[in-house]
Amino acid sequence: MSSNLPAGWELIASEYLHHEDWLTVRRDQLKLPNGHIIPKYFVLEYPDWVNTIAITKEEKFVLVNQYRHAIGKSSYELCAGVVDKTDEDAMAAAKRELLEETGYSSDNWESWMIMAPNPATSNNWVHCFVAKDAKKKTEATPEDSEQITVDLFTGEEVQEMMMDGSIIQATHLTPLWKYFASDKNRNGK
Repeated sequence: MSSNLPAGWELIASEYLHHEDWLTVRRDQLKLPNGHIIPKYFVLEYPDWVNTIAITKEEKFVLVNQYRHAIGKSSYELCAGVVDKTDEDAMAAAKRELLEETGYSSDNWESWMIMAPNPATSNNWVHCFVAKDAKKKTEATPEDSEQITVDLFTGEEVQEMMMDGSIIQATHLTPLWKYFASDKNRNGK
């Protein structure tokens, strides 16, 4: 629960309504500096997430395709996952997820950006990384609940997929847009 309330804000009450590994719902009651009371402010508590723009030495982007039941659709995504309590840090989680979901690994990692997926209702952060010179090290070993296919694309193909709706995950599009917009990566290199 956030204890970083701005000056004049007051947390009157807080109650957990649901607590599971993947979804925790908290209801807060807040008093604003102007005296207004928000009787029910719902907060979704999640662990931090990671995603990785993985690129091979041949300049191919490693993407996964999987079905997302909440929207009833399959789409391409970056390799991504949750920072587990056993992970040393977010980069360790990203390295673990890349190997598990794709079988790829890299010795050339860069912290790319950190973003809030939905700061109005969610308390977690997404840590985004770039892994260059990624190599196929082993066969993918996704969790039983994950049905993933792994495909390689050129930078131009990835940009087309971003435009045509083949990549729809907002927390994956954001680091990709930043990647292709940066001067050194403008042409997918």
